[in-house]
Amino acid sequence: MFTQQAEQLIFNTVQLPSLRKNATASLTTNNKYLSTPTDFLSVFSLAVIDETGRYEYLLNKDVNFIRQAYPNPATTGIPKYYAIFGPTTTNSVTPTITNELSLILGPTPASNYTAELHYFYYPESIVTANETWLGENFDSALLNGALVQALRFIKGDAEMVALYDKLYLQSIMLLKQLSDGKLRQDSYRSGQVRDQVS
Repeated sequence: MFTQQAEQLIFNTVQLPSLRKNATASLTTNNKYLSTPTDFLSVFSLAVIDETGRYEYLLNKDVNFIRQAYPNPATTGIPKYYAIFGPTTTNSVTPTITNELSLILGPTPASNYTAELHYFYYPESIVTANETWLGENFDSALLNGALVQALRFIKGDAEMVALYDKLYLQSIMLLKQLSDGKLRQDSYRSGQVRDQVS
């Protein structure tokens, strides 16, 4: 449990590329809703692919914006906007609300376009998997995070909690440097890292 809590904390602190997935779906003509995958957490990007193969990346808006901009659901075209609509419902006589989220699109799709969704998800925990990216590449963050969770649970000594919390924060800083820094630049565009020389 402590390890899984540490993983969840790390995954919500640092945007690692290993936390993203890609899925395609078919939009249905005259249906403005799109269901998300079962492991969906949040959108990284959403694109609609038209008949020519061109990608049209949608802009994230509020549901009220889409309802105001496209008040008539019969207004169709290639979608330009999306919003997190809320839980999906089954199509039975008495609809059942599911745990999965759905997206609302504006305008309503005029054709059975293909949608490509890049999204964040929680990968399988190291507790149940033999190997994980985090366990293989940044075990210090995982270990220190689990120790902090365990010490807090057993009401450990405040000095020990502070020590492991400090070690955890140091490892998270290094992980953020990797994910939010090194993995988002290259020498060609950003130039090489240089330290100030006095």
